[in-house]
Amino acid sequence: MKTKKFALLFFLSFAFIAVSINGCAKSYIQKPIIAPQGEVIPFDSDKWSFIGGTKTEDYLGQKALVLGVKKEGKAVGFGLAMLKDTKFTNGIIEYDVHMKETRTFAGLRLRAQKGPNFENFYMRGHHSGDPDANQYMPVYNNIPSWQLYYGESYSAPTKYDFNQWMHIKVVVSGKLADFYIVDMEKPAFTAELKREEQTGKIGLWGLNLKGQVWFANFAVKAMDNPEIKGTPKPEPVAKSGSILTWDVSNTFDGKSLDGKTILTKKEKHGLVYKKLKSEKSGLTNLAVLQGIKKGKDTVFARVVISSKSDQVKKMNFGFSDKVKIYLNNQILCEASDEFSSRDYRFLGTVGFYDAVFLPLKKGDNEVLFAVSEDVEDRTGWAVKARFEDMKGISIK
Repeated sequence: MKTKKFALLFFLSFAFIAVSINGCAKSYIQKPIIAPQGEVIPFDSDKWSFIGGTKTEDYLGQKALVLGVKKEGKAVGFGLAMLKDTKFTNGIIEYDVHMKETRTFAGLRLRAQKGPNFENFYMRGHHSGDPDANQYMPVYNNIPSWQLYYGESYSAPTKYDFNQWMHIKVVVSGKLADFYIVDMEKPAFTAELKREEQTGKIGLWGLNLKGQVWFANFAVKAMDNPEIKGTPKPEPVAKSGSILTWDVSNTFDGKSLDGKTILTKKEKHGLVYKKLKSEKSGLTNLAVLQGIKKGKDTVFARVVISSKSDQVKKMNFGFSDKVKIYLNNQILCEASDEFSSRDYRFLGTVGFYDAVFLPLKKGDNEVLFAVSEDVEDRTGWAVKARFEDMKGISIK
């Protein structure tokens, strides 16, 4: 399967879909592998809405929900189950999951809002034992962000048992969440949640690239202040010289800049800017402000640099997925950091992999980053930049 097609299918697994279903089958009684703290919600009850490849069946001694069932003639299967009326802010969510050691994704979404906007946790069957065997990430305005939030602050190198059910417990309290995988005494990792604390829906999803996923014994217990036992791994802190606030424009068609080495009033016409603060690491998730669609896939991220003299300054930068950099309306460089763009193993993560030398004039200088995200390949939309040397300059 081509890389871009895989990334598209991975993105589709995060699309928010809520479908109502009529009728109610008789609820079955389940005996959980590990007794959850909340009440088990049967998958055949009318509390669930389903979309895509879903079914229920007896599996490994449990009444299971199967997600990612492939439809006839389709190479990939995707299934989503959303609790219709449950409103969740803080508490404990538990379930059992089973998958094979194949290209399979088993996911949970939390505090889901329209947009869609939600917190997301998922497991990768094909990366058992790897640093990215699982991952937490936020979704803003229908744009996943797995390229932005990676490493030990957001995942744990967990070895999965593919011969039996694995029990999962997620404890959410305010801005923190413990993620337990099989071991219920110690969380696999603890994450600081990125989105604002909001009440929302809960759902399960499965993406089948080479294997479907089974869920059983799903339970929810709402609590005001559940105990968080773990401590989040500290994120990097932005160094001196980092740009911590950008002016970000509304979206426009990135193709309008093709071949444009000089920006004119035409390229800037109709743009309105809003301030967007970076995270403490210096990363700025552009999806926080708005989503994208065909013909509206690019923004200008703007910063003004005041220089005491004519001089050249080095700026290190990172981005996802594509960028063109302009200084005082003159293009300086363009680059691409798409999934597998550097080599077949490159994930498209955002780091200070590139640098540009800015020929600053005395006075104010406008720096524009035209940052684009592929509408069909949504993996993270972000920018960050910093100066190695702030002597003689200031960020306005």
